[in-house]
Amino acid sequence: MIYDIKKQTAPEMPKLGKGLEAFRLLLSQTSKDMHAPLLPMLFPVLGTKISQAEFQYPSGQWLEMCGQQAALIADSAGNKGQLGLLVEACNRDFRQADAEELKKYLQYQKTYKKRSQSKERPEEVFPLLRFLPADCSKPGYLKAQMACQEQGGLTTYIDLKEIEQLDNLCGSHKQVTQMLRLMWDREVYNALRATVDGITGSALLRTNLTISTTPVRARQFFKYNLFDGTLGRMVFSYKPRAGRDGRIPRIGKFNEAFYGKLDEYLARLDNCKGCYIIKPLNKLIERLANDIAELGDLTDNDCLWDMGKRSLISAWKAGCIMWALNNMTWSRAMADVVEYLVFHDLWSKFQVVGDMLKDGDTSTADALKAVPANMLDDIKGDTFSEQQLEALRLQLGKSKEGTKRQLRVWVHRGLITQNEDTGLYTKTEAYLNRTR
Repeated sequence: MIYDIKKQTAPEMPKLGKGLEAFRLLLSQTSKDMHAPLLPMLFPVLGTKISQAEFQYPSGQWLEMCGQQAALIADSAGNKGQLGLLVEACNRDFRQADAEELKKYLQYQKTYKKRSQSKERPEEVFPLLRFLPADCSKPGYLKAQMACQEQGGLTTYIDLKEIEQLDNLCGSHKQVTQMLRLMWDREVYNALRATVDGITGSALLRTNLTISTTPVRARQFFKYNLFDGTLGRMVFSYKPRAGRDGRIPRIGKFNEAFYGKLDEYLARLDNCKGCYIIKPLNKLIERLANDIAELGDLTDNDCLWDMGKRSLISAWKAGCIMWALNNMTWSRAMADVVEYLVFHDLWSKFQVVGDMLKDGDTSTADALKAVPANMLDDIKGDTFSEQQLEALRLQLGKSKEGTKRQLRVWVHRGLITQNEDTGLYTKTEAYLNRTR
């Protein structure tokens, strides 16, 4: 592991090197302070462009690029609006096609009302929309998914400027969080109504979603959904409050040269069809899965491990998109970004809601206190006894009984060795020399 999620400062974004030219192009239009927060937000936007393509996860499961969800979290006036500029730049084709479809649908509605009692009433054909409006009812959402499915399984995209807009998508908060989980899992949504005007149908939910919000609103939204999988499925990209430097952030010009180059990259995503196995990416995910398990063992934190597994899948999908953008070629720089995305997501979550994951409450200022402690790091010195770990566990509110099991796991992972004569444990050179 090269990232430490305990630190208050965000994990450092790696250099966008070979194969990541598309992301350098997009971020060149934003202020420098937004490069790191915006990078994780770009993948749901770009992933919407890939349809009729599946990639094999290391588990053997075939997944599409739909279901990606990300939340940009920053304080008020934190420059979150720059995400909207990139969203609109990438979705110019969706905007134009959707406008034409809506124009036809409005004309149909006028005709339908005029002939509502006539046998000549036209049959309803719902418009094929890809960039769904924020105010989208559940019946409207289902109809849009059905229309996209009929066209070969296209993905829809929703961008919400405020997290409260989710309530307009599916109704009550409980319905919203259920729908978010179904979207992420690419589940089939069935609806049956007993009236002629009701919405009856079945469709695979292929939707990518981005949200901009503040830490306070994010905490309020996820307060009752910390442990049902909703939080783990949503990638967090948190931007801490910056200092008062008195400089106005500069954004790009979004000129024709920019759009021309961007369209070349977007065409690569649109042309990505079929089934693919990206072996170097899958090998990387296998290694990162072990790192997350090791981090869970070092902190003895099941919640961290559970969220980490979903962070891996989200980062893996980002890797698939990078691969497609780079003419289906893998590079070391992409691997660095995938690893960064995993730990940046976990760091962001514990910065915003860490205290709530330990049954805390109130403010984000207390969140740092609840970041899972790396107990092996917290033990002073390179050699220690079982009693020292036992005392540390009790201090952290963990059970005394778990001490022996934790020591066995650490020995098995090669993090420590035991001297059978003295009974003392020593941190291994491999652990002490790891990159921090």
